[in-house]
Amino acid sequence: MNTVGVIFDLDGVIVDTAKYHYLAWKSLADSLGFEFTEANNELLKGVSRVRSLEILLSLGNVTLSEEKKQEYLISKNEHYLTYITKMGADEILPGALKLLDTLDELGVKYVLGSASKNAPLILKQVGLFERFNGIVDGNSVSKAKPDPEVFLIGAEKLNLKPENCIVFEDAIAGVEAANRAHMVSVGIGDKNTLSEADYNFNDLTEIPSDFIEKIISKKK
Repeated sequence: MNTVGVIFDLDGVIVDTAKYHYLAWKSLADSLGFEFTEANNELLKGVSRVRSLEILLSLGNVTLSEEKKQEYLISKNEHYLTYITKMGADEILPGALKLLDTLDELGVKYVLGSASKNAPLILKQVGLFERFNGIVDGNSVSKAKPDPEVFLIGAEKLNLKPENCIVFEDAIAGVEAANRAHMVSVGIGDKNTLSEADYNFNDLTEIPSDFIEKIISKKK
């Protein structure tokens, strides 16, 4: 059954690496002499590393040379890597494995569509790398969400038209990107924040067992 395919965002949908991004960005902000809170970290959800640094610097009202920015981007990523290289299967979010199993049973292919350049490493760490039919990450795209590029490439990997793809996202920018690609958008998280999504669930455990089948039947 391959009339539809699924594209998953990574962070906040399959695993929760936002906490590690937060610790790494907070360490950088501390070294620059200003506070970076968990609420501030919400602004970086689904955003590229370069854009995240720009947001962080604007919060601290700090101006840096391009050379210095590159240094900090490298050091932040190295700090972040110390956390994710310790990840294991226990960090897969509730409901994710059950949903992947359902997709496998239905013969529905799925790929990853993430801004993270570390997406392949994270999937390997949690033991999911081999299950995905393809990965579109920060190394594969030139435009960040809400530009739909990452999802359109995902549709190509699935050999499907964009309108036959279902996107699971936890970020406003990601939902907007899915909508701009004319895909079915499923918001995972606060429904008020992700109000533009076609469907909303607090987390993957809330997804009905026949959810994918109902979408398939609509696409026939």
